[in-house]
Amino acid sequence: MIVDLLRHGEPEGGQRYRGHGCDDPLSARGWTQMERAVQGEDGWQYVVSSPMQRCRAFAERFGSERGLPVTLAPDLREVGFGDWEGRTRVELQRERPEEYRAFYADPVHARPAGAEPLAVFRRRVEAGFDAALQPLEAERVLMVVHAGVIRALVGWVMGVPDDRLFQLECEYASRTRLHRHPTRDWRLIHANRV
Repeated sequence: MIVDLLRHGEPEGGQRYRGHGCDDPLSARGWTQMERAVQGEDGWQYVVSSPMQRCRAFAERFGSERGLPVTLAPDLREVGFGDWEGRTRVELQRERPEEYRAFYADPVHARPAGAEPLAVFRRRVEAGFDAALQPLEAERVLMVVHAGVIRALVGWVMGVPDDRLFQLECEYASRTRLHRHPTRDWRLIHANRV
C-alpha cells in the first residue's frame, strides 16, 4: 500500500498557529496550491481527510470530481496549540519572546498553555492512521492532513523522538509518501515534495 500524505494549502489569514482549535478555510491561493499538487496524478482509490475544513473541503471536492470515496478521520486533526491558536510567529516573538524561544528549544516540555502534549498527539495520530487504513482494500490512498500529522507519521516510521519532529519541513500542499512493505513495516519514500 502507498499512502500519499498531502498537506493542506494556505488558509485564509496566512501563516498562523492553527491546531484543532483554529480552523480557517483555504484561501484562493491555497486552493490553487492543492489543485497543482494533484494535477496529473491518478491511481488513488480512496481519500482520507482530517475533519478540519482546510483539509476536508478539498478532499471532498477532489473525491467527488474523481468518483472516489472520502473518509473523515477525526484523529488525524492537527495538534492542539492551546493559547497560541490563531497567533502569528511575529506576534509571539514580540509579545512572548521567552515562551516562544523555550518552545523551539524544547517543544516537548515547553508547550504553550493548554497545548496538547506531543506524546498524546503522536499516539492519537498513529492510532487514527491505522484505524483509517484498516478497512480499506486499496493499493493507493490520498490523505489530506496537516504538517503536524505528517511530522508525527514520518517520526513514527523513522523512529524520530518527539523533540526532533519540528526539524521536518512541511510546505503547504506538499506531498510525503509512505509505503507499507510486504513485511508490514512502513517506509518513507519521499518527504515535502512540492
